[in-house]
Parts: sequence; C-alpha cells; structure tokens
Amino acid sequence: MTPVRTSGKRAEKARQTRQRMLTAARELFLEHGYAATTLQDVAERAGVAVQTIYFTFNNKRSLLKELVDVTIAGDDEPVATLDRPWFRAAMAQPSAVEQLRAHVHGSRSVLDRVAQISEMVTIAAATTPDLADIWRRDPDPRYVVQTAAARSLVGKPGVRPDLSVEEAADVLYGLLSTELYLLFVRERGWPPQRWERWAFDTLCAQLCASRPPGEAS
Repeated sequence: MTPVRTSGKRAEKARQTRQRMLTAARELFLEHGYAATTLQDVAERAGVAVQTIYFTFNNKRSLLKELVDVTIAGDDEPVATLDRPWFRAAMAQPSAVEQLRAHVHGSRSVLDRVAQISEMVTIAAATTPDLADIWRRDPDPRYVVQTAAARSLVGKPGVRPDLSVEEAADVLYGLLSTELYLLFVRERGWPPQRWERWAFDTLCAQLCASRPPGEAS
C-alpha cells in the first residue's frame, strides 16, 4: 500500500506544480504579453526550475496552448466539452427552450473565463509567427460543439418547425462566439448576466417556434 500512496502523493504534487506554472504563465502573459515573457520568468514566478517548465510543457508555444485549453475547460481534466457535465445536462433538457437556457448559461461560464485571456492570445498570434496556426483545426472544435447542440435541439418540442441542423449550428456558433461576447461585455460594458439574457432571448427568437405561455427571460 505504501507505493500506491507514494505514487498518489507524487501525482498530486506534480498536478499542483503544473497548476502553479500555468497560473504564473497566465499572470505574466497578461502583465507583460506573451512575446515579452520568458520561460525563466514563468519558472521564477512559479517557484520551480526552468528545466521543470521544459520537461512539463516542452516550449512556450505548448505552454500557451495548454493555458488556453485549461482556461476554456475550467480545470485540467482531459474531458472534451461534449462530455462535460454542463453540456450533457443541457442536451438532456426536454424542450428546445430549456436546452437553450441551459446551453447559454454553460456557454457564458466558458466565455467568462476565455474573455480574461482572449486579447492577449489575439495579440500573441498576430505578432508571433509560430502561433499563427496553433488553433487552426479542421473541423473547428467550437463548431463541432455547436453542431452537436443543434442536432440535439432539432426535433425537440418548441423548436422552429423548418429549422435545419446546419442553420441552428450556424446561429449558435455566431451568437455564442467569443467575439460577440466581448463586444457586448467588454466594449459596451454589459454585465455578463445581461448578455446571457440577451443571448437566450435572441436564440429563442431565431430557433424556437414560440415560448411556452408564461415563459419569461
């Protein structure tokens, strides 16, 4: 039993060290920018040797990608969005209106986290050539998520009768985008709760036949 306990303790210590390095990277990238931050800076802020950074993340590019992935997920568990409890619970809702309400609420939590680092990431990608294609994937993972949500939505009670999966996916992809969220919340100063109500109302207007009697935003 001792080796098992030791192994568990070591794994937990490694996880905590990894989290310290990611926290240090987030702080420094936001304070000074990606390009101006060195791995030595991150190591000193995290209280580890720079070799630990290299061993864990290999290079600064991979460190940034890991930081973005963890920020989107909300934790360091290797669980895809499609398998996250909030997403599965939203897809399990019995009606179109209820699914949209839950989906928008869960999406807002993700967007709240991503908004903190989005500008830094945009600047980093624009000024650092080797970051240009780091998040370019075919198909776009975010569109894959919204397509899954659209498939779940179409056919549920309350959905617009002529709605196709493709149209629903496009509307979800556009209205729940980071860019639109930041436009309202950061540029126009909307509280996140107001954005959530607006996104829900707008999606219902676009994708639902009508709201049930007495349904309020």
